[in-house]
Amino acid sequence: MARSGAELFDEWMPKHRQWRMCQRGIHSSELPQLTDQLFADNAVINMCFPFGTLRGASEWIEHCFEHLISAVPDLERRDTIVICNQDQDGHTWIGCCGFYCGTFSAPLLQIPPTGQFFHMRFHEFYRLSEEGVVEVQAIWDLVEVMMQANAWPMVPSLAREGLVPGPATCDGIKAAQADPLLSASNVQHVIQMLEKLQQHPSQGGPEVMSMNTFWHPHMTWYGPAGIGTCRGLSGFRHWHQIPFLNAMPDRGQYESETRCHFFAHDNYVAVTGWPNMAQTLSSGGWLGIAPSGQKITLRSLDFWRIEDKKIVENWVLVDLLDVYDQLGVDVFARLKEFNKSRPSGPINLPQERL
Repeated sequence: MARSGAELFDEWMPKHRQWRMCQRGIHSSELPQLTDQLFADNAVINMCFPFGTLRGASEWIEHCFEHLISAVPDLERRDTIVICNQDQDGHTWIGCCGFYCGTFSAPLLQIPPTGQFFHMRFHEFYRLSEEGVVEVQAIWDLVEVMMQANAWPMVPSLAREGLVPGPATCDGIKAAQADPLLSASNVQHVIQMLEKLQQHPSQGGPEVMSMNTFWHPHMTWYGPAGIGTCRGLSGFRHWHQIPFLNAMPDRGQYESETRCHFFAHDNYVAVTGWPNMAQTLSSGGWLGIAPSGQKITLRSLDFWRIEDKKIVENWVLVDLLDVYDQLGVDVFARLKEFNKSRPSGPINLPQERL
């Protein structure tokens, strides 16, 4: 008999905690053993651009984490949100939000090192089954790393860039099972909010989105690097929502082509999908790109924190490098040209003399 989501939670969360802690040093001898315990042999690892889809956790380590630890030898993983529950189809997911941190000592995917503190935001979602983790959907905010290195070759963000904090309530890492009624209620709150957003502009102006019904007036929207953080409904509207909807007004019209997995753990709601949006860049431009009339897909991995039936914080990562790639813009080629006069090797700081 298949185990419930609660039973999978009890079994896998302690192991998954070990997996996260082991990423403080990816060369740890414990990592291969933990990988065998946690991941199914044929697990599908859906990584952000330029990594692509990988098979099995060993490929994930080889093609992603080994690059990361080479660039940041003192790598630490710092989770701010870890939640678990079942989606609308009965699949059990663990959702993680946080930062990889350390000293940026050597190039990462041609991004020049700084020799200084490094932080790279991540959203990672793990789908569980009886065999272990069978699917991962993960975005690493490589754009944020480019900006820290002063190497971002595209347009400036409209909103504010900076280190994104964890939840204001410091309760994002869940150790106990979720309250099923509270979790289900909050999932519906987010789904209804998204349905209202999709009514604009086909069914009216901004008023049809009923923003005040779903969002706290002093909400904070933590967008990906390249878009930035917005504060309050006005900030959210001006620095993200209006440019986004003006550029792609057919949002929500291609839902049959995408898939969203919603789940909640008490007052935290998450959505994952690969992709989970499809729309046409038809007017207004976006991210500094002129409208092309081309339909694109978006991978967006989100967390919401709800307080008194209002969304007060929303963490969003979008695979922006994949969006640029779909539109024929090679960000890494531009980065290479933009930074070709800079040293590209490891940084060895001189020994300090007291």
